[in-house]
Amino acid sequence: MNGSIVNGNGEVIVNTDVIEKCAGAAAVENFGIVGMASISMKDGLAKLLKVENLSHGVNVTIENNKLLIDLHIIVSYGINIPTVCSNLIENVKYKVEEFCGLEVKSINIFVEGVRSID
Repeated sequence: MNGSIVNGNGEVIVNTDVIEKCAGAAAVENFGIVGMASISMKDGLAKLLKVENLSHGVNVTIENNKLLIDLHIIVSYGINIPTVCSNLIENVKYKVEEFCGLEVKSINIFVEGVRSID
């Protein structure tokens, strides 16, 4: 599914893959986020994704031309998870809306793991 922006000059179609990459890149810029997580259905373990696979920890759905974003993250040990998640939601919402011009209706965060940073 794709989102569309209609203006006086025509229509712009934005693919959800592009939005997922933008949201993943915005997410890992936040303090307290170690990276995005991919969940293996086979063993149920969360795996830390490399930079080139950031969109695999993000799921974007479009309803009525508004974005619903799910982020699967791994956080740093010792941080305040609610505070980090609140900042994450604000930053991802702002950057995605500025980047693609579509409204973000909701962002759901799934903390899949905790890692210590050396």
